Amino acid sequence: MTTAPLEHTDVIVLDYLAALWAQSEDLAPELRDELMSTVADYIALRRTSPASPLEDPAEIVRRLGPPEALVAAARRGKVPAHIRLPALIPPPPPPAATGSGGAAEYTAVGLMTAGAFVLPGVGPVAGMLMASASPHWQPAEKATGWFLTVGSGTAALAAAFFFAVSGTAGPAALLFCYMIVVGGGLFAGMRMLDMLRRR
Repeated sequence: MTTAPLEHTDVIVLDYLAALWAQSEDLAPELRDELMSTVADYIALRRTSPASPLEDPAEIVRRLGPPEALVAAARRGKVPAHIRLPALIPPPPPPAATGSGGAAEYTAVGLMTAGAFVLPGVGPVAGMLMASASPHWQPAEKATGWFLTVGSGTAALAAAFFFAVSGTAGPAALLFCYMIVVGGGLFAGMRMLDMLRRR
């Protein structure tokens, strides 16, 4: 029975582990075992990581650093942070939303546009609350929608206060404040709809 020769990749890893073992002979047995197993696990997981596999063992060894540096860090009381397993494989990125949205997204737009006429202020805010929970809009797009919705409500309140203080409050002033609130919600809804359709 013959033994298959070691591949070059295996030789690099085994040489590194042998050098690490030799450098760490003065460590306490528990610490030495922890260091060796952590480094071995790092190498194995780095080669098979589903997020970013690194097949070149020379590159993995380079990222680990010289064996003496790892041993020196272990002597100071802890295994180096950059080879600890929780930090080894980054969490997968959240799935990007695809398509042009569903019923929830179009309901949110409806509350911001048609809802602004029926329930000024309340409709657009309810629509923005729904939009904020949706992955179909980017954070900057949601922030713009909130700015337009809240900004128009604040402007309407300021105008109403001005008309009340100046003594010019009347049907025309009330209509003006109503148009400000409706306009802000309508513009926010149309903008959000446009961004949704671009997906």
